[in-house]
Amino acid sequence: MEPAEPKESSAWKHDGVRVVQAHQLDPNTAQTPGMDRQAAINFARVGAQKLWAGTVHIHPNARTGAHHHGPLESVIYIVKGRARMRWGERLEFTAEAGPGDFIYVPPFVPHQEINASATETLECVLCRSDGEAVAVNLDIEPVEQPEGVAWVDPTHRG
Repeated sequence: MEPAEPKESSAWKHDGVRVVQAHQLDPNTAQTPGMDRQAAINFARVGAQKLWAGTVHIHPNARTGAHHHGPLESVIYIVKGRARMRWGERLEFTAEAGPGDFIYVPPFVPHQEINASATETLECVLCRSDGEAVAVNLDIEPVEQPEGVAWVDPTHRG
């Protein structure tokens, strides 16, 4: 990939780095029942071609509806609280994450975010691999007892 063509300094003023402050987040983005998403970085707001970034808040004891994000990859960073993720055709797998943990969600994987706390709002930062938001809500009958899954790093096995 070749470096960007140099611009005159004045051109970088509005086409360079953008700082989106916390009070400037946009709630007018694809939503899933049970969570509040707000966009910070996307195509419409800053011209991002290959990513979407924003925040997600899930209220105590709340869970989202089952959904996927089409061909997009997603990364969730837990800022505050405890997340319980369920995924699979019938949400048959589960794992938990806490502050400082990252969650990766591959394309088209049906999943559900759950706030595992009865008293604390789950606060996360979300990044996706495209400048537009995609949320496909699903009607899934989940299994009663999901199977716990621990991640094993394939680059550092035994």
